[in-house]
Amino acid sequence: MRETLRPLAAEFLGTFGLVFIGCGAVIMHEVTGQVGLVGIAIAHALVLAVMVTATMRISGGHINPAVTFAVWAAGRIKLKPALLYMVAQLVAGVVAVLALRWLYPAVAGEATSYGVPRISTGLSLTDAIVIEAILTLFLVSAVFGTAVSEEAPPVGGFAIGLVLLFDIIAGGPLTGAAMNPARAFGPALVSGDWHGHVAYWLGPALGAAAAALLWAKLLLPRARPG
Repeated sequence: MRETLRPLAAEFLGTFGLVFIGCGAVIMHEVTGQVGLVGIAIAHALVLAVMVTATMRISGGHINPAVTFAVWAAGRIKLKPALLYMVAQLVAGVVAVLALRWLYPAVAGEATSYGVPRISTGLSLTDAIVIEAILTLFLVSAVFGTAVSEEAPPVGGFAIGLVLLFDIIAGGPLTGAAMNPARAFGPALVSGDWHGHVAYWLGPALGAAAAALLWAKLLLPRARPG
């Protein structure tokens, strides 16, 4: 039982940390006006880097249903644990935002829908899906290249975290650069703000699928003969 719960607890903890700190940074920008896009990007990048590093040897440090989907599609995790990972990640996202609603200033939380990602005015839903897919492709590629591959350099989760830094700077003003259904689902459920929410499932799924195909078929090293 402990060996079953251990990776799920790691995924819950890692995702809770990402959503609590990431959404918390968005709320605090509303409070102070001083965090800014770069500050929000740095907060997401650092918490993901630390949480992936902390959980990598326990669960693989997915902390994202899109990553879990990609790792499953590449044949690196079985379906049952993959589904359990996703449940743990989504529940963690909701619990993190409930904690923010309890602890952070209510006015700022409600004004930002507790950090829900938003599609820029004038950007079509299709464009938002494509942007989220491309951003997720970079993120999942970093996971395969630094965590999944047998040739991965010993950099922990910090390379993965850095993807959030440049993805949020480049895509945050357009889609919020969620790249993670759990990061979008938690604040959407708690705030009831579902505008354009499909982009934060379909985009990451498409980007994850593309990354899984690319790495499984071409970039991952071939298994050595036994």
